[in-house]
Amino acid sequence: MLIHPWDAPRDDEWQRWLAAHDFGQLAVNGPPGEPPYVQPLHFAYDAERGEALTHLARPNPLWHALEANPDVLLSVVDDYVFVPGPWQAEPSTPPEHGVPTSLYAAVQLRCRAHVVDDPAEKAALLNGQTGHFQPEGGSARAAAGEAPYGRLLSGIRGLRLEVTGVRAKFKYAGKRSEAVRDRIAAGLADRDGARDTEARAHVLRRQPD
Repeated sequence: MLIHPWDAPRDDEWQRWLAAHDFGQLAVNGPPGEPPYVQPLHFAYDAERGEALTHLARPNPLWHALEANPDVLLSVVDDYVFVPGPWQAEPSTPPEHGVPTSLYAAVQLRCRAHVVDDPAEKAALLNGQTGHFQPEGGSARAAAGEAPYGRLLSGIRGLRLEVTGVRAKFKYAGKRSEAVRDRIAAGLADRDGARDTEARAHVLRRQPD
């Protein structure tokens, strides 16, 4: 992923963004001669411990590849929009000469995967995920050998993804002039499509220093 200086995260920007974006794709190296395995999944990121928690069904074909090479990549992309060319044209340029582009936020976590098979540890991992996604409660806690979830633990394997590196990008017209950024923000407000509100907030927030 190419990251220009004007698209790089500022301070703890990527951590704050990731805290509100907990669905991504886990990429695992495939066997020799085969493409990578890519698994969509929910995860709970623990900034203090520097790890992401998740789990998958035991029959998932990803496990053999992961055990052969535990170095993986968790990729999260959101707040993406298409920007029409005329929105990007500088005031001195004909609108039809503007270049269309994509705006988006992306965080890639390079991780060392640790498989969790111990029933008690799997229960603790699941409770950590549930606490993240259902902080209001409403579900029974998982416990090895106890109802209602104990008997289901054998059907899954847990994953602790130890973060060893981070690449993050916030591509929101950072190198464009103020006039172009204002036009993009106005265009997103008028269009009001999927993710336009979120992308507009990034454009307005990430004004050049």
